[in-house]
Amino acid sequence: MPTRSPWSCILWDVDGTIVDASEGILRRLTTTLEHFGLQPPTRGELAHWIGPPMFESFQTNVGMSPEQSTEAVTFYRGLSKAEGYTSSAKLFPGVAEVIAAVGAAGVPQATASSKPEVQVSALMDHFGLTPYFTAVVGATPDERTLSAKSDIVAEALRRLSAAGVDISRPVLVGDRHHDIEGAAEHGVPVIFVRWGFSWPHEADGAQAAVDDAHELAGLLLLPDSPA
Repeated sequence: MPTRSPWSCILWDVDGTIVDASEGILRRLTTTLEHFGLQPPTRGELAHWIGPPMFESFQTNVGMSPEQSTEAVTFYRGLSKAEGYTSSAKLFPGVAEVIAAVGAAGVPQATASSKPEVQVSALMDHFGLTPYFTAVVGATPDERTLSAKSDIVAEALRRLSAAGVDISRPVLVGDRHHDIEGAAEHGVPVIFVRWGFSWPHEADGAQAAVDDAHELAGLLLLPDSPA
């Protein structure tokens, strides 16, 4: 059945929304924090780390100064590069199929991730999703020049617009309150996915919240009206 979308373009968060990279993140965080003489998080505490830029998280979660955080990010990203950016990463069930269906319906898509763009690109390539995205947008390597979700959303919209995409009715799919807050600065509604790394209250302010990919597809694609 032909489909259409109520949205003119769709932005996607990556960590916790498309990709589950928690195993590798926990492993690298453990190595990094132990290197700096700090207690690593438990798996249950990963929600404190997945979502915001790491530069911010090292300060918020373990009290590092901006200078120490810069050093920690460099160490952490060195581990990521050595392991390979796609190491231990896996897709959340059904999400790739939703992205493919949206692409087949002709709806432009972009990533909007606080993860470094080089890593986002590697992940999208690894999982065969790159062809579905008009723009692959992530943070700058230093995670300072461009990393705040509001700035990432703005850059994703800018690149889509530059590619000739109608950005009048965008929506962001994400799993953290940072997604909702960052998108709100640009008047972009959010569909909140509950399979990521969040607490229930983080969905507050989202236009809708979904429990699985089937529900998400129902909000992104609608049956085409008969002529």
